[in-house]
Amino acid sequence: MAFDLKVGPFEPEFAGKMDFYLNVLNDTERGAGDHPSIGIILCAEKDDVEVEYALRTKANPIGVAAYELQKKLPKEMKGRLPTVKQLAGVVRAEMGGGR
Repeated sequence: MAFDLKVGPFEPEFAGKMDFYLNVLNDTERGAGDHPSIGIILCAEKDDVEVEYALRTKANPIGVAAYELQKKLPKEMKGRLPTVKQLAGVVRAEMGGGR
């Protein structure tokens, strides 16, 4: 699965880029018994007609969804997500500078 988070509205070229990512992912990471990879494009806003035309000829399964930012984390999510410090530690470790 490939996710592409966009801070602005959907643009048709996002579909072509995701199709490219999925082709690479399928060729390099997919196992013999695995289903084809799925792409999810998350945008601040989208026009359904524009999305339909952009995805019409794509060979890979791609979905587009709009997201809405929240000022506060919902109560049920508190304690379930990593802290900023934990995330920073993972990034440092992956980049070879972990302590």
